[in-house]
Amino acid sequence: MTDVMVQPVQPQEASPSLDQPFQSKWVERYRGATVEDLDPPAALSLTPSDFISLALMSAFERDYTHLTVVDSATRALLGYIAIPKLQALLEAGKVRPEDEVRTAMVRFRRRANKYRVITMNTPLEELEAFFAGAHTDGQHQDFAVITDERRRFVLGVATVEDLEEFVKRRPA
Repeated sequence: MTDVMVQPVQPQEASPSLDQPFQSKWVERYRGATVEDLDPPAALSLTPSDFISLALMSAFERDYTHLTVVDSATRALLGYIAIPKLQALLEAGKVRPEDEVRTAMVRFRRRANKYRVITMNTPLEELEAFFAGAHTDGQHQDFAVITDERRRFVLGVATVEDLEEFVKRRPA
């Protein structure tokens, strides 16, 4: 099991300097849009005791690249599974389909880092800044877990690709 910062993601271009404010590439295209305008699909959450085979089947059925992992009793967000990484672990023989999700999930480290809350009302400029690492000490993120304001419920997952698709569909 690996520990990482809350809401991990993949690299993009050069990281913004922590001394300079974030400059959005697409601010003129957002025009007040929020995460809700991305129309993210509902989150699919698993529990640590679910089988890896269920995670794979569920992700492929819905064409999801990331699944959240929640506590079975409290529904608290514990971490996530990145399907491409899970496939690599399977191919390398490090996990098996009958293993539990807990053996391959990435756990969020809440104590070490400040959690950036992403809700349906978060402006897309802020989501872009989050992906670029402006809110995570320069660490690029490739997906964001969308929660309610109090972080009690996982509502969905937004990816860098979702944001890019939104910009492509929106006239300049």
